[in-house]
Amino acid sequence: MSRFAEPQDPDFASINRSLDVDRRLWPYDVAQSRAHARMLAAQGIIEQADRDALLAGLDAVEGELRAGSFPFCEDDEDVHMAIERRLTEIAGPVGGKIHTARSRNDQVITDVALYVREAADELAGAVGELMAALADAAEEHLDWTLPGYTHLQRAQPVYLSHHLLAYLWMLDRDRERLRFAARQVALLPLGAGALAGVNFATDRRMVAAELGFEGVVPNSIDAVSNRDFILDLLSAAATCATHLSRLGAELVLWSSEEFGFVVLADAWTSGSSIMPQKKNPDAAELLRGKAPRVVAHLTALHGVLHALPLTYNKDLQEDKEHLFDAVDTLRLCLAASTGMIRGARFDRERMAAAASDELIAATDIADLLVRRGVPFRASHGIVAGLVREAVTSGRSLSELTADELRARSEHLDPETMASVLARSSWLESKVSEGGTALPRVREQLTLARERLRA
Repeated sequence: MSRFAEPQDPDFASINRSLDVDRRLWPYDVAQSRAHARMLAAQGIIEQADRDALLAGLDAVEGELRAGSFPFCEDDEDVHMAIERRLTEIAGPVGGKIHTARSRNDQVITDVALYVREAADELAGAVGELMAALADAAEEHLDWTLPGYTHLQRAQPVYLSHHLLAYLWMLDRDRERLRFAARQVALLPLGAGALAGVNFATDRRMVAAELGFEGVVPNSIDAVSNRDFILDLLSAAATCATHLSRLGAELVLWSSEEFGFVVLADAWTSGSSIMPQKKNPDAAELLRGKAPRVVAHLTALHGVLHALPLTYNKDLQEDKEHLFDAVDTLRLCLAASTGMIRGARFDRERMAAAASDELIAATDIADLLVRRGVPFRASHGIVAGLVREAVTSGRSLSELTADELRARSEHLDPETMASVLARSSWLESKVSEGGTALPRVREQLTLARERLRA
């Protein structure tokens, strides 16, 4: 017997069906159904024999799902109804008792909470692997110089190790955001029913303990309408993907003939369909291209939830497609990033040559004048004049004459300029905490290893 006298329109059935998206939730649905059956029996809501039949049936259902032989049907609206249907086919009418004291509303959100907890932990682990790859690369190239850039113009020289560690600290924050998202599913939604609770004296904390939750959501309305933890995971994923896009962009630039700072491993590049000489950094380019996709999923779910009245609305079915694709995309991007960093071969000579441009020592000259009593804004103007004179005359800073230097400042002479323009001094003078001088980079590496162990 049905509430409806007419069958569903086929197009409505199609738009209403979520099985193709949510079938990946089956391990969590089976796990929570087992815990729910045990609780129902422990509370005397069903018989012990019913519990045993349900658990045996769920074992059979899990076996079919794991083997890929589960008989999905066209009428299965979602994975939750498919599992209950099959459970009833296997266990008989007792299978219908599995839905006692629960609604699909609290059932679905519990499955999603279990998925988010696992996905957030997995992604945090993948971030840690990329952090380790960056730390190893930084240690291997500790004193290799390259130009640092602002506005994509050579600005100041740094060590490659210092540059790579900048990404490690970005990722360290990403890992903490992912761990935060995992902590947001510490409380069990199951037991909230459709929205108001259930008409049985259930033991929600028993189910929570079996499924690894720390407690239960205290408000049944909030339990079924909450999707905040998905937003938290998508937000962390969006920021992480954005960081990876920046890494990808630099690998694309650095691997070009114009820069020539790095050669990416063949395993992470591809060729051209027409130009035999090409070695394209496609994986790095895709880090750029996929980041906005993850950001878009976050934005889209904000749109789904915006102004949505309590409690459950069918709009919420749209949460999973955004969630699953964002997780899958970030997982691939992290794997590609780790592979590229592990396989990258940096060109020390090419980077050092680019970092040897004397103009990028201009700030060091200005700071020298400051140490000799010249106000920084004045010293900035003095050195800007020297740079203009050198560029206009087609010379380097070290080729300016003593008279030309003295004309700009009494504190400048060829010997002083030579000492400042010695390349090692450009880097080792950056002694402030967090700077690129080698002692400071070594401090960073030690701290990074500690963070990785934690």
